[in-house]
Amino acid sequence: MQIQYAILLPPTALALLTGVVFIKLYRDRVAEIRARRIHPQQLATAKATHETLQNVAASDHFRNLFEVPVLFYALCGFLAITQLANPLLLAGAWGYVVLRAAHTYVHLTSNTVIRRFQLFFASSIVLYAMWLLFAVRLLTA
Repeated sequence: MQIQYAILLPPTALALLTGVVFIKLYRDRVAEIRARRIHPQQLATAKATHETLQNVAASDHFRNLFEVPVLFYALCGFLAITQLANPLLLAGAWGYVVLRAAHTYVHLTSNTVIRRFQLFFASSIVLYAMWLLFAVRLLTA
């Protein structure tokens, strides 16, 4: 597989991970609404939802997957379009996905804040290093 196509596999994997979190969010939310007999109108706003529901880890994490990862999706798209991807950037992209998957696992299981932060920080460093390498390759192309 050519590298400009291979660079699209990590964001595809991250999108699939986001889908898994969405399914968990749906199952958790429906189960809690049923078990606690919560009327859906009580969840009309994000604030009301957080005040009413007790199990919000999947919801919080789902929202988190649409924050910094947006920069990852954009970068991988730019790398594919410009054909500036290289093996180091591809390895970084897979590293980012692995770190985000580990972050998801921690957030949805033990929810150990320091471990979550370490994984978030590490994935962010990988992402910003990738952006820096992309910028250098772009400026020298």
